[in-house]
Amino acid sequence: MRTILVIDDERPTLQMFELFLGAYGYMVLTAASGEDGLALFAQARPPIVLTDIKMPGMDGLAVLRAIKEASPETEVVVITGHGDVDLALTALGLRATDFIDKPIRREALEAALERANARLEQAADTGGKDAIAVEHDGDVAVIAIAGSLTAASEPYLYRAVRQADEARKLLFAFSPDASINGAGLDLVAQAAEDSRGGGRPVALCGLSDNFAMVLDRLGVTGRAPRFAGRREAMAYLASV
Repeated sequence: MRTILVIDDERPTLQMFELFLGAYGYMVLTAASGEDGLALFAQARPPIVLTDIKMPGMDGLAVLRAIKEASPETEVVVITGHGDVDLALTALGLRATDFIDKPIRREALEAALERANARLEQAADTGGKDAIAVEHDGDVAVIAIAGSLTAASEPYLYRAVRQADEARKLLFAFSPDASINGAGLDLVAQAAEDSRGGGRPVALCGLSDNFAMVLDRLGVTGRAPRFAGRREAMAYLASV
């Protein structure tokens, strides 16, 4: 049973999380302020933290920064206002591993938790190293990305891009549980721009909807179209 810490200044929201997460089998800790949340985190060191962004006193961004400084491997999922992509980008820049919108939909919460647990399990299996691999499918080099794409992933990503140098086309294939923080978003954007500048088509596939929305906002998908699955992406690359 994994422990989850939920930080939110609205008591009804905390009660909702206790109900839902308890039903999912988690041990749930709750805090009604950022300060209390950090104190609980220091005591319990839960592997997953959900924190609202907009709170009086210490807000969620300050909480996120403090938790990531103390424990970089902790999965921190921030809760933003509906459609607030700019705030989500700020949180990702501070190394949040995921985000969900208010009002919180059950399916979005379940998906975020599924991704968080998959990343924790992968990190345990790989000793904390993120998985970036290259395979070739005809004239397409497929860079498969799992886990969390962060600044620490930079040498591995660019090594993968160099291994794909001879391919005529490039596909970034993300696992469904993949996470991209601010540095990782910059890496993907730059790699896509460099590849397109070299005259070869680039595509993306497999990202969860929230991260795809962020890449749309950043204009990355204008340079490298995104698709839900690998088959659709390969079909596009075959046509260009």
